[in-house]
Amino acid sequence: MLVTIVIFVMAGLAEIGGGYLIWLWLREGKSVFLGLVGGFGLVLYGIIATFQTFPTFGRVYAAYGGVFIVLSVLWGWGIDKKTPDLYDWIGAVICLIGVSVIIWGPRQ
Repeated sequence: MLVTIVIFVMAGLAEIGGGYLIWLWLREGKSVFLGLVGGFGLVLYGIIATFQTFPTFGRVYAAYGGVFIVLSVLWGWGIDKKTPDLYDWIGAVICLIGVSVIIWGPRQ
């Protein structure tokens, strides 16, 4: 279970970090170098996600979506300095519950 969580977090940071660097390049006029590094981060995200042991692509990416939401709220708080409100936290918890059902729900 710990390995699953670590892989989700690593993939999430690669995707959010990559997207953020591209955002800085295109939306805030920063260096094209940041865009290139961001593109590499997005490629790295795609690679890291394949290390999950679940047998189906759809289930991994569905569960990852919830983790992405939580990491995005935390990224906004830590990097953009936008404090999440009550509804951000409620939504994040709902997403984590959904991820838990998808990943660890009993299967036949």
